[in-house]
Amino acid sequence: MLKIGVIGTGHLGKFHLNNWKEIPGIDIVGFYDPNDDIAKDVSEKYQLPRFLDGDVLIESCDAVDIVAPTNFHFEWCEKAIKKGKHVFVEKPLANTMAEARELVKLAAESGVKFQVGHVERFNPAFLALRDVPLNPMFIEVHRLAQFNPRGTEVSVILDLMIHDIDIILSIVKSDVKNISASGVDVMTETPDIANVRIEFHNGCVANLTSSRISMKKMRKMRLFQKDSYIGIDFLNKKTEIIKLKEPGDSNVFAFDIETNTGKKL
Repeated sequence: MLKIGVIGTGHLGKFHLNNWKEIPGIDIVGFYDPNDDIAKDVSEKYQLPRFLDGDVLIESCDAVDIVAPTNFHFEWCEKAIKKGKHVFVEKPLANTMAEARELVKLAAESGVKFQVGHVERFNPAFLALRDVPLNPMFIEVHRLAQFNPRGTEVSVILDLMIHDIDIILSIVKSDVKNISASGVDVMTETPDIANVRIEFHNGCVANLTSSRISMKKMRKMRLFQKDSYIGIDFLNKKTEIIKLKEPGDSNVFAFDIETNTGKKL
């Protein structure tokens, strides 16, 4: 049995606990959360022991699941890695690039398994493209969410857009040439709406827009490449591929549409 400890059992932490309970071979040894009300609720609902000291919890585990607010990620990841524990940490990895680089360095030196919760990598809509050649020259992204105070300790880029940045960097096989960005804080002290333009050395351009004060949810990415258009709907788990017919066809502007729909996670 793999012994798991969970640090942070708020809104997202409860989702993690539910998922851990469905995985065979897992023993959740307990959790740490400084909020007494949340801890009492979690203890009663999940029948799990609460650790009053996070360091003791780490010592009792094989792997640690860190679902604390972003500004605590570095502290808990560093402690777990230095104790030789495997780590799964919610995105974003850390609050700053310096912290992120240090954690990656520590993980590489210790040899532990270290993963960040970029869940869109495993979205059925994206997995449906595993066997599709991707060479986009223009990418357009909209990720919109209704306002929720949770997660606003970081900007909308680290809160929402980071998922799309992760996907784009895995798709575009080129180094970044230039980045331009703008953002405004409307309801919090960090940017709530942001637009980012990423230019790559191979000529690809990605235009990303994220907002956490939208009236509706949207998580869509559109890829434009030679002779084809690919639409990815991460929210509804659907992928659409539109291709030009083969040269010589009587109607070169006709389209073939293929749709892959995955089950919701």
